[in-house]
Amino acid sequence: MTQRFVQFVMMQSQNAALFLGQLPNPHGETPEINLDVAKMFIDQLVMIRSKTKGNLSTEEMGVLNNAISNLQMAFYEVSQKQSGAETGGTAAPEPAEAKTAPASDAPDAKEPVAEASESEPRKKFSKSYGAS
Repeated sequence: MTQRFVQFVMMQSQNAALFLGQLPNPHGETPEINLDVAKMFIDQLVMIRSKTKGNLSTEEMGVLNNAISNLQMAFYEVSQKQSGAETGGTAAPEPAEAKTAPASDAPDAKEPVAEASESEPRKKFSKSYGAS
């Protein structure tokens, strides 16, 4: 199970790295940078860490923590390069969290969304892989 968990973490890390432009695009095009998608993969790893707290071996936790910290640093660097390119390099650096914050910075705007999603019933999804 440790090997599968590590493979899962590495797969999520590679997906985030792909959208941070750190890995070549599989289609042979220029590297794609999409900070929103990269942030989603990083946030998923952070969620896995919080949901599995106390249930991981030292090795698993180490791999997960290293992946998260490396990706967060890469995200910050890429977001700084993009903000510098957009403003001609004259803007002061902003934290990565500020780059990915929703348009509404009001704390009240985040609260109702969380409450509404908690009150909705959980939806179940199934995926077919062609076997009928």
